[in-house]
Amino acid sequence: MGDALGMVGLDVMKYLWLILFFATLVWSAIDPKDVATWWLEVAPALVCVVVLAVTYGRFRLTTMAYVLLLAHCVVLMIGGHYTYAEVPLFDVIRDWMGSARNNYDKVGHFMQGFAPVIIAREIFIRHNVVKRGGWVEFLAVCFCLAVSAIYELIEWLAAVIGGGSAEAFLGTQGDVWDTQKDMAWALMGAIAGVLILRRWHDAQIDEMEKIERS
Repeated sequence: MGDALGMVGLDVMKYLWLILFFATLVWSAIDPKDVATWWLEVAPALVCVVVLAVTYGRFRLTTMAYVLLLAHCVVLMIGGHYTYAEVPLFDVIRDWMGSARNNYDKVGHFMQGFAPVIIAREIFIRHNVVKRGGWVEFLAVCFCLAVSAIYELIEWLAAVIGGGSAEAFLGTQGDVWDTQKDMAWALMGAIAGVLILRRWHDAQIDEMEKIERS
């Protein structure tokens, strides 16, 4: 009975996830600051929802993984709507703190580690790529840092192809060390995700495996 309720709960969460995702996507797509930048920023979220739809029947993730993916997608779509350098709330924070720049991009890059580290960890554990313990944490963090580096290479390629028109996508705001700082924030997000969520994530993996065996 409990397992059946667990599956029902997963299905309810699926519909709620889709409603929140597409509601945010529609809002984000209405009169964005720069259409080309919107596509570049939102593309990973669109790829995410397609991959989840294709794999949902064969490999369902834990509730934690889905919630973190949704949160990451929302961060991407907000950044796509305003551009990462012009998110209004972070303009207010910038002025309040007397900072020289809008720091929403730090949130985006932190999430680039915080959410994917749990996805990587879950796949590694549930597919028996590596046993639970120090190695799975280390490899999951390394995976996130690699993804962050690849994303920075994509930004560089966009700058080469688009020239000045890619400035909003890059979001450097005049900081020559922006690329290195972006990767550092992703690394900190990945480490924080492991340290804060590991035990809770393990409990959800155990529950998911129990449901799958029933």
